[in-house]
Amino acid sequence: MGKVVRIGGAGGFLGDSSVAAPQLLKGGKLDYMILDYLAEATMSALGQLKAARPDQGFARDFTEWVWKDNLQELKAQGVRIVTNAGGLNPQACRARMEELAAAAGLSFKIAVVEGDDLMDRLGDLAARGLTEMFTGAAFPDPGHVFTANAYFGGRPIAEALAAGADMVITGRVVDSALALGPLMHEFGWSDDDHDRLSAGSLAGHVIECGAQATGGLFTDWEEVPDWAHIGYPVIECQADGSFVVTKPPGTGGLVSPAAVAEQILYEVGDPQGYALPDVVCDFTQVQVEALGPDRVRVTGAKGYPASGAYKVCITFEDGYRFIGAMPVVGRDAGRKAQRQAEALLERLGDMLRDRNLPPLRDSRIELLGAESSYGAQARPEALAVREVVARVGAEHESAQALGLLAREFASPTTSMSVGSTGWFGGAPTITPVARVYSVLLPRTEVPATVSVGDRTFTVEAAPPARPFDPAMVVRPQAPAAPADEAVVQVPLIEVAWARSGDKGDAFNIGVIARRPDYLPWIRKALTPQAVKAFFAHEFEGAKAPEVIAYDLPGLQALNLHCIQALGGGQFSSLRLDPLAKGKAQQLLDMPIDIPARLLAR
Repeated sequence: MGKVVRIGGAGGFLGDSSVAAPQLLKGGKLDYMILDYLAEATMSALGQLKAARPDQGFARDFTEWVWKDNLQELKAQGVRIVTNAGGLNPQACRARMEELAAAAGLSFKIAVVEGDDLMDRLGDLAARGLTEMFTGAAFPDPGHVFTANAYFGGRPIAEALAAGADMVITGRVVDSALALGPLMHEFGWSDDDHDRLSAGSLAGHVIECGAQATGGLFTDWEEVPDWAHIGYPVIECQADGSFVVTKPPGTGGLVSPAAVAEQILYEVGDPQGYALPDVVCDFTQVQVEALGPDRVRVTGAKGYPASGAYKVCITFEDGYRFIGAMPVVGRDAGRKAQRQAEALLERLGDMLRDRNLPPLRDSRIELLGAESSYGAQARPEALAVREVVARVGAEHESAQALGLLAREFASPTTSMSVGSTGWFGGAPTITPVARVYSVLLPRTEVPATVSVGDRTFTVEAAPPARPFDPAMVVRPQAPAAPADEAVVQVPLIEVAWARSGDKGDAFNIGVIARRPDYLPWIRKALTPQAVKAFFAHEFEGAKAPEVIAYDLPGLQALNLHCIQALGGGQFSSLRLDPLAKGKAQQLLDMPIDIPARLLAR
C-alpha cells in the first residue's frame, strides 16, 4: 500500500463534544489530529470578544478542554495537532498552550501561522472601491467592522510542519486546509499536483465537521447505532490522494458509502468549481466504495489550477436584532400564538412612532410546532397542534428601540392569549446583526508568516503559472431523460439520501440516488424551477433568487444550489434555520414520480 497517513477529525465547530479527542487518541492510531472551530459567525463573535478583551479572540474550548485534558497522551503518542483555534489571536492561543504544558511538566514545539488578519488594512481596502463578490454591495463602514481575514490554504501549514512543529495553530484558513497541509508535508505534493491537492482537500472536507462523516446528520438516522458514543472520523490517506474513511473500533456511529457521500456534498456549491486557495476542486467523478464494516474508500477527485486569489471575509455590524420565545398551550394554540405575536409587534410600532423612532427594519413570526418554516409545504393539520412556541424576531438600527420590545415581551402572559405560559429559559436577546462581506485579493498581497521556536519566516504565495479559467471545466453529460411510462408518487426519501448546508445567503442540497436507476427520475422531478417553487418562502425578499442544479455522476447525485435563500444567513437572519440544517429534510418530503416496476425491485 505504501505510506499511509492517518488523520482524525476531533472537532467541527466551536462547541463540538469534548469526548472526540480522547476517543481518537485511545483508538485512532493517529499521526495527526485536526480541529476546526471557525465559521463566519464564530469569527464575528470572536471579533466582538477580542474588542472587549484584547487578550482573548481564540477558541478557549480548545485550550481548556482538548489541550489541557490530553497533554500527556498527545506527548506519549507523538500525535501532531493542526487547528484554527488561534482564531483572531493565535499568539495568545499558543501562550496559553505553553502555559498549560509547562504546568504539566511538558514542552511542545508549537508553530503559529499568521498574516490572515487584515484589520489594519481596512482603510486601504475601503479606498479601492471593492464590491462584494456575490451581491456587488459597496464596502462596509470600516468603523463597524468586527473582523477582516483572508482564507489561507495548506501551504503555510505544510511549511510549519517542515520546520519541525509538533503543533500548528492558525488563524483563518479554509477548513479543509487543516488536513491538506499535513498531506502536502508528508507526501511532498507540489503546488502543481492539482489532482492530489483536490483529493487532499476532499479528505479534509469529509472530516472537518467531525461526526457528520460517521453517521451524524445521516438521512437514515435509525440505522446509526449508539449516538451517545458516536465515533469521530479517521482518514487513512495515500500518496495518490485516495483515502479511506473509518472510525475508532468499538465506537457508535456508521461509516457507509451513503453517509460519506452526504458529507462530500455538504456545503458545496458548484462541485466543479469548488475554489480553495491551493486548487479548484472537481468532485463530479468522485466515487465511494465500501471496503468492509465502517470502511469506505474515496477516489476520483480532480483538480484545476488555483485562481491566484484569496477570499477575504469581512464581518461587520449592521444594526441589532431581537429574538424571543413565547409558548402557548391549549385549543387553537397556533392561531392564538400568531395573533398574540402580531399584537405585540403592533404595540411596538405604536411605541416607536410615539418616540419619533424609525419603524422596524424587519420582523418575523415563526410558530415552532406548527411547521412555519415549511412555508406553503406545511401540512394544514399542523396548525391544529395544542402547544406551540411563537418565535419572534425583529431588526432595528437601534438596540434601545428593541429594548422597548424586550420590556414588553412578557406582558401578554396576563393580557392576551389564554394558555400563555411565559418563558423561563432566559430573557430575550438583543444582539448586533453581523453581516458577511466577501472580496477577492491577489494572494501575492497577503503573505503568511510562520513562527516556530526562535524562527520566524514568510511563506509567499506565487501566482499560478496558469490561473483557473472557468473555460477549463467540461461539464459531465447529463443523463438521458427517462421515457414516459406508468409511475407512482412517493416521497423523495424513498429513493434518495440528502444533506443540506449553508454558504452565506445560499444553501445547497446534495441529493444522492439510493440506486442508479432512480437518478434520471430524481433529476426529472428536481428541476431548478420545481425546487424554487417548493422553497418559494425561502426566497422572500431576494433580489436575484436562483436555483442551479449540478450533476455528479460519480456519486449518482445531484447538487442543488439555492442562492439568496436564507434571509441573509447566519447572524444576519431572523429565520429559525439560517444554517439550512433542515432544508434537505424538508425536500425529502417532496413527492416525485417513479415507475412502479423500479420500486417493486
